[in-house]
Amino acid sequence: MDKVIRVLVVDDSAYIRKVMKKILSRSPFIEVVGAACDGMEAIELVNQLNPDVITLDIVMPRLDGVGFLRQQMVKKPVRVVIVSITSESSERVLEALDLGAIDFVRKPTSLATDKILEITEELIAKVKAAANVDVSHLNAPPKSPLQCKPVIRPITATSSKTRRADIIVLGISTGGPQALRYLIPQLPVDLPVPIAMVLHMPVGYTRLYAEKLNEISALTVMEAQEGLELQAGVALLAPAGRHLKIVRNPITGIVTTHLDFSPSNTPHRPAVDVLFQTAADVFRNRVLGIVMTGMGSDGKQGAAWIKSQGGMIFTEAEESCVVYGMPLAVVEAGLSDKSVLLEQMCHSILEVV
Repeated sequence: MDKVIRVLVVDDSAYIRKVMKKILSRSPFIEVVGAACDGMEAIELVNQLNPDVITLDIVMPRLDGVGFLRQQMVKKPVRVVIVSITSESSERVLEALDLGAIDFVRKPTSLATDKILEITEELIAKVKAAANVDVSHLNAPPKSPLQCKPVIRPITATSSKTRRADIIVLGISTGGPQALRYLIPQLPVDLPVPIAMVLHMPVGYTRLYAEKLNEISALTVMEAQEGLELQAGVALLAPAGRHLKIVRNPITGIVTTHLDFSPSNTPHRPAVDVLFQTAADVFRNRVLGIVMTGMGSDGKQGAAWIKSQGGMIFTEAEESCVVYGMPLAVVEAGLSDKSVLLEQMCHSILEVV
């Protein structure tokens, strides 16, 4: 990293503002240049300080985090990492992501205690990742399903005899909520294979996010539960805090979901690697794995497992990624069969299923 990241902290708690400055100052590559107590003050300070990244609380008086994003993103797009408690702000966090926030960190408490220090490593990593995001990705308003052209299957659609995949597994992280909101509504209701997805999110968000995605999609989208049978046209989202595994009953042959806390040594739970490996164990060479925007390398080992069984891997192209981390790790390992822009991902999927 060749420059210091200038950060503006926005939170209505004086204690949290003080601790956030302490946390971020632990990195020699981050400087907290200002602090605001609400969205109104934040708008003024953005103009004065021109920060590289803003950490933004959601629940604040006068102008909350969502209100700040509505006003600021129209004036001048900024890189924002949401830092908020879960409970009553869950829906507003999802709205903030739709408005252009890059990522979010869940506060472990809203109280003035040292427990907030638990987010130190995660917050520093996400601020660093946000600083590398091309602001041009944030210029346009978020794409809604009404703006996405529906995909019409050609008359020569892939038949079951020529179909190359019997399941789609997808891994995504930073920038994921926005990307899936664009991609999933384009997939047709007659999609002949199931989809299983891992999106790195804190506990408390995946169920609500799946419900929101279901409302705008032709597919059935739901948070995965224990023992669900995989079905064509159904997209399952791994619940935060549990690994999503694909298993086949040795007696009936029925393929179902299994939620598990192990392995416990993965950087993320759920992990893309775990989903990909179990899908490959069951479906062998009939797996399409897709690795999309996100920081880190989760999905690389799983992609290697899918490839070792003869399956396919698509990666999102750098040009459309918010953070070109996870796909890059797969590409650099020589595991990607095809690099695809987000806008072309639906067509690429339908070519093989």
